[in-house]
Amino acid sequence: MNAAFTSWQAELALQFSRPTAQRSVLSRRHHQGPLLIQKALYPEGPSICHVTLLHPPSGIAGGDELHIDIQLHEGAHAVLANTGATRWYKANGQRASQHIHLQAASQSTLEWLPCENLLFEQANAYSTTHLHLTSGARSIGWEYFQLGSVLQDGNWLEGQFYSQLEVQIDGQLFWLDQADFDAQDPIRFSSNGLHHFPMHGTLWAYGPPLSADDYEQFAQSLPWKAVLQAGVTQLVVDPQQSLYVVRVLANHAEDVKALFIQLWRWLRPRILNTPAQDLRLWAT
Repeated sequence: MNAAFTSWQAELALQFSRPTAQRSVLSRRHHQGPLLIQKALYPEGPSICHVTLLHPPSGIAGGDELHIDIQLHEGAHAVLANTGATRWYKANGQRASQHIHLQAASQSTLEWLPCENLLFEQANAYSTTHLHLTSGARSIGWEYFQLGSVLQDGNWLEGQFYSQLEVQIDGQLFWLDQADFDAQDPIRFSSNGLHHFPMHGTLWAYGPPLSADDYEQFAQSLPWKAVLQAGVTQLVVDPQQSLYVVRVLANHAEDVKALFIQLWRWLRPRILNTPAQDLRLWAT
């Protein structure tokens, strides 16, 4: 069968605007292939637009290529999540890729809160996330990956994985995090790699700087134990803005999700000036 009929080429482009002082709206939507969204909802009132992304195939196989482009115009506030884990299946000799572009204009607020990425045996995954922020924007988001099965000795025995998280502020690069692993590469297990952990993830928060006491409290709250380890880096953009990056290693996706939600609850009122209200998806 022709390869064009056995792989998905999918695009989803969303734009959010604030037509009035009290309302954020989904002002543009374009999709091609199996990337969709549910109806925009307002569980926190009209100023915050919640959108759930859908990928009906529920997984990314060899040859699939997904593009997600999210743009927030000035003043808009959007919360984006998905309904379940992104599964990267056996590649069958072809690389699978997902490219995510997130843009937030001045005075906008972007929350990017997806579920985990799961890499199956013999996956060949290429994942990039580009976050472009403008001075005056605010954002909290995350991504996290599990290599193989936590129940299998060695976790992930065959496959390739590349990921890149890039954060730019006013066109200047502030953070670049890259991972490039072969399942059998010993560096994956070393102190310069994942140190034998099957899970790794990154959470970012951008906005007004925390006070010295709050930052100390935040840093001290992060776990450092056998099954879950996390640390935070602060990058001062200017006196009015800082970028915080939390990096996590873990044995289980559930632990990473629980930690990220806990940190989001603490950071949201301080960084986004918005009370924390859990997503309904998290209760399912």
